[in-house]
Amino acid sequence: MEIEPGREGSVVHVVDADDTALALGSGDVEVLATPRLIAWLEAATVAALADALADGATSVGSRIDVDHRAASPVGAEVTASASVSHVDGRLVRFEVAAEHRVDGGDPVLIATGQVTRVVVDRERFLARL
Repeated sequence: MEIEPGREGSVVHVVDADDTALALGSGDVEVLATPRLIAWLEAATVAALADALADGATSVGSRIDVDHRAASPVGAEVTASASVSHVDGRLVRFEVAAEHRVDGGDPVLIATGQVTRVVVDRERFLARL
């Protein structure tokens, strides 16, 4: 299957104590840690490619540019989404965003940015390690 702009993926997580800046060592407050948010955004890019890669292929992250705009408390439901915006051979660029809902309230945009992945042959990639 060919990867084309517009392919989308998303993941949903509820922030728990293990996802906080305090727990991950990226700060000293109990809100969603930026490293965890970035991992969720990358997971959304992987989800977007889930059924598009040839057998034996995978994708690896190569660039991340994310603005973490708002804090998410423990218990917030976070949706991370990704949409393919550009394809150049093996390079795939995504527009990413995340929003949270607290106690069933309205969604709040908490992050935007771009993630770039490169499609590789899994065995050849692992053989280089």
